[in-house]
Amino acid sequence: MHSITDLRSAYPYPESSLPAYPWMMQSQNDLKRVHIIGLGDVGMNAALGLRIAGEGYVSAIGLYDIDKNLCRRLEIEISQVLSPLGKAPCPPVVLLHEEELFACDIFLFCAAKSVPPVGDEALGDVRMAQLSSNRQILSRYAKAAADAGFSGLFGVVSDPLDLLCAEAAKYLHPEQVQGFGLGVMYARAAYYARKHASDTPPLAFFPEGGRVFGPHGEGLVAVNSIRPDQYDDEAARALTRDTVGANLSVRALGYKPYIAPGISSVALTLPEVIAGRWNDSARYLNGVFFGARNRLTPAGTVWECDPLPDPLFARLYESYHTLDKKVRNMDKNDMT
Repeated sequence: MHSITDLRSAYPYPESSLPAYPWMMQSQNDLKRVHIIGLGDVGMNAALGLRIAGEGYVSAIGLYDIDKNLCRRLEIEISQVLSPLGKAPCPPVVLLHEEELFACDIFLFCAAKSVPPVGDEALGDVRMAQLSSNRQILSRYAKAAADAGFSGLFGVVSDPLDLLCAEAAKYLHPEQVQGFGLGVMYARAAYYARKHASDTPPLAFFPEGGRVFGPHGEGLVAVNSIRPDQYDDEAARALTRDTVGANLSVRALGYKPYIAPGISSVALTLPEVIAGRWNDSARYLNGVFFGARNRLTPAGTVWECDPLPDPLFARLYESYHTLDKKVRNMDKNDMT
């Protein structure tokens, strides 16, 4: 049997030295400053969620968007989210000027130029349809971060985040880059596992051993359990189909699915990252930004390395190398 770290690209990024991880907590009072660029549906919910869940981890939440009135509105509204009698302190919300963007520990890229409207599902993977426009925007900010000597965490939230992480790593050290999209995929898998457990008994193992791996979208692998004695390939494949299609289920109702991504993938995941605890996100794995359970330590990324059933590892191998090929094709298109 294999573990997740046996996945390897033939073309990894060159290794280079990385300074200490300033976005990790060194003590209980070592709170981190988080800046968010792009206050659309997901960015707005991420900021709101961090206001609620960031206490004890986040010192301040900086907001930036090209729509200045939206920034002012959210600074007012989110600052007014407070527990009764102000008992639980919430991170303050501040407005940012462009020259202040990288004066932080964690920079979250939530900007998107063109999210396909509801009704455009014929495009196929809605996330991939955003690559060209969002890549141009991200490149500008990743280069600006590098030019500014930014040593913090560059978090990618916009789609397709796995490929955008690879783009950001052209300017920054790969260990500085993290994709925040797998948290909601785990939450969606948990939702469908719970919903269908009575009809598909192997899904009842999900709370104990269920996992999600791979890209945020097409290529995702959701499993009922990573334990060899509990893994069921048929149930896992059905769970994967439900999980990948969850966003289309919401869009079919006439709505864009943005509440759960902003909360589950960002607001509830980022505190775990800051604290060095286990979380579901995309990190640099032997040449590719791949989603799996991981945590950060002063020595670098630690992956959950349980032995995986052979049929599951075969699925992960295919997903990993398909994503690797997409990154290579993306770079090849640059040269044509």
